[in-house]
Amino acid sequence: MRRLLIIVGLAVALLAVGGVVLRPRGDAGSRPAAVEAGAADASSTVDGVARAIDTARKRLERVPGDWTTWAELGAAYVQQARITGDPSNYPRAEEALNRSLSVRPDDNALALTGLGALAAARHDFAAALDFGNRSLVIDPYKAATHGVVADALVELGRYPESLAAIQRMVDLRPDTSSYARASYSFELRGDVPNARDLMQRALEAATGPADAAFALEHLAGLAFDNGDLATARSHVDDGLRRFRDHPPLLALRGRIAAAGGDTAAAVADYRAALAKLPQPTYAAELGDLLAAAGDTAGAEQQYALVRASAALLREQGVDVDAELSVFAADHGDPAGAVAAAQAVYARRPSIFVADALAWALHVSGRDAEALPYADQALKLGTRSASLLFHRGAIKAALGDKAGASADLSAALAQNPHFSVRYAPEASRLLASTR
Repeated sequence: MRRLLIIVGLAVALLAVGGVVLRPRGDAGSRPAAVEAGAADASSTVDGVARAIDTARKRLERVPGDWTTWAELGAAYVQQARITGDPSNYPRAEEALNRSLSVRPDDNALALTGLGALAAARHDFAAALDFGNRSLVIDPYKAATHGVVADALVELGRYPESLAAIQRMVDLRPDTSSYARASYSFELRGDVPNARDLMQRALEAATGPADAAFALEHLAGLAFDNGDLATARSHVDDGLRRFRDHPPLLALRGRIAAAGGDTAAAVADYRAALAKLPQPTYAAELGDLLAAAGDTAGAEQQYALVRASAALLREQGVDVDAELSVFAADHGDPAGAVAAAQAVYARRPSIFVADALAWALHVSGRDAEALPYADQALKLGTRSASLLFHRGAIKAALGDKAGASADLSAALAQNPHFSVRYAPEASRLLASTR
């Protein structure tokens, strides 16, 4: 689920910084613009967001009709939800942003952009696109708003349009957040060298430790996803030196430790990450690690945490059906997984939702139906060992040994440690095709 953390993180971060450069380094021709006074980095820390919220509240006590501050308060609540894992901030954000619109119903691009970022954080990407487009009618030159639109288009599976939206940001404001978004666009299309290059530029443009940690986390993720554990660990260590105990970096260090066979260190890092940021993704990965180590009771505790976290997110208006469909397929509810994935696919047929639907259908024994969705999941050329494994398993179930062998070999060659749960299964399946 790393790609969802990227999308949601960018959707929120772009409220403080904007703009994306899509061109590779050799074509860009200019250095990134400076970010004002470290504002983006401050907005990425728990203390920084808390200060922003307190400042806005005090201002609104004195000037309750300040529509700009209401919008800024709403954006701060969205950011607070992202970095603390507390979705109860989403209703507060919605209330503040709607208050801004009630004070200034016309020409309020700031509130509309904030509502777009909030919708993206809740995984309502159709609404995010609508708010973003409405904001652009008012102010077509705001890079942040183009970012909302671009992110929504990616998650709706409208990839050519998303590229156009990102390119429109190029002329507006290249910076850390922008380079990260551009990197993700290249990653989706399987262009790892340019994805890595642009994320390196995001690191170079960082104005403080939080921005640097974000860039280093994703540089490490790119390295890990392509089987380079040493480089991944180097980036993680660099990030933790700059931003101590950063939860995404701790979880990624746990993933790397698990891949290297150090289960005790991996468990410790996952628990440390969860203590600071109770993400369902971390709990699911820790559960799989404990299950692989034979700790069934410990694994079930983590899986229960995934379900509880998902319920809490749903209560606060977050659509988690796509992520939970994969979890349900892996943990005993294939029928529920298919129903959830089909519902999400009807709303946003992205490559990752197509993959979720393919996997749910496969676990339900409906492999002939699953294969077209597995093919769709790989249509952009995304280099994902998980996507390749899913299609390889489907082909194996259909008796296509040659096709299964090709996909499974490619998955393991790219990253033999792609999943504690499924990398061993990929090896077993590959052996059965020979």
